[in-house]
Parts: sequence; structure tokens; C-alpha cells
Amino acid sequence: MVFDFKKEYKELYHPKNRPEIIKVPPMKFLSVEGTGDPNENGGNYHEALVSLYAVAYTLKMSYKGDYRIEGFFEYVVPPLEGFWWQEGVQGVDLEHKASFSWISVLRIPEFISEKDVDWAVVTAGAKKKTDFSRVKYWEWAEGLCVQMMHLGPFDIEGDSLDLMREFLEKEGYEEDFSPGRMHHEIYLSDIRKVSSNKWKTVLRHPIRAK
Repeated sequence: MVFDFKKEYKELYHPKNRPEIIKVPPMKFLSVEGTGDPNENGGNYHEALVSLYAVAYTLKMSYKGDYRIEGFFEYVVPPLEGFWWQEGVQGVDLEHKASFSWISVLRIPEFISEKDVDWAVVTAGAKKKTDFSRVKYWEWAEGLCVQMMHLGPFDIEGDSLDLMREFLEKEGYEEDFSPGRMHHEIYLSDIRKVSSNKWKTVLRHPIRAK
């Protein structure tokens, strides 16, 4: 059976539509860092996603070629995720998207090493005749967080974020943003095929006890 992160780790990818506290384990990712409005047609964000998926599928399909990854098993490429921040802002300001800095990521299995990612970047670039060197191997331990499932457009995420903050206040926690701890989103819907009122996005914020 093909391994599917969403099914194996439901607590990470299918939270309730109300806030909950979770300890997120260390993970491995493919990552691309950038700045700017994610809605800009053909912009920096769009280019980042093209690069990420090209490298991700090169790794996923590596077993069909000559390159061998030790411990490899077939898996589903996990959903796209994003870490977001803005200079001088606690969390995110959804009304000023042009000032976003972001790290877009796709999770990779534990058996994939930095060496394997470097191979995939070169291999995908040669096949597509494109420079995918922006894609990096990234390990991240997010730690203690609050999360919930947000239903609907990205522009109304503020309603869900308010619920998360109210929950933290009652539970004796507070948000813990820093240069290493950011607003985190996991995108479970294909926005090209699903109406915006049905979009599912996991929202996750770093926290600490008061």
C-alpha cells in the first residue's frame, strides 16, 4: 500500500474545526523561501511552487530510474504548506500581502537525505531545462502549537485566528512568534477545482504557557 501522510498522521492534517493544542514532531521538508504577494500571477510564489513540485515528484518517482534511495517506499506527495511572516507584525496582516515573507514547503519521508534532495534538484532541472536550485532540504521541529481547521477563503482566516487566541487565553497559553516560529498553513484543497467556501486549510500557531 502506498504511504499517505494525511492518513497516517490525521492529528496533523485533519484537526477539528475548533482550536486544539498539539505537540508537532520534527519533520523533513523540501523548502523554497521568498517574499511578496502569493496571489501575483506568475510571481515569486508561483515560481516557488513550480520548483517544489518538480523536485518532489522527481524524488517520488526515483525508484523507476537508476538512482536508488536507501529505505525507499512508495508514498503520496503530502499537501503544500506555508510558513508566513511580516516585518514588525505578530502573526500575519492579511490586508497587506505584498509585505509577506514566506517559506513554502512539501514534507518528505524520513528516508530522504539532503544528498537525495541535491540529486533531485539537479535531475529535475536538467529534465525541465530550468534552474531549481532555490529548492532546499529543510529539517524543522515546530514544537508546541495551537491549530484548527479553517473552512472558507484565505481572506477570512482572521475569524479562525481570533477563535484560536480566545482559546489560548482560556487555557493559559499565549502565541509565541519569533524569527524561528511562524504562522503556519497547510492547504488541503485544490483551489483550482473547489469553490472558495469549501477550502480546507489547517492553521497552526506556535505557543507557550503563560
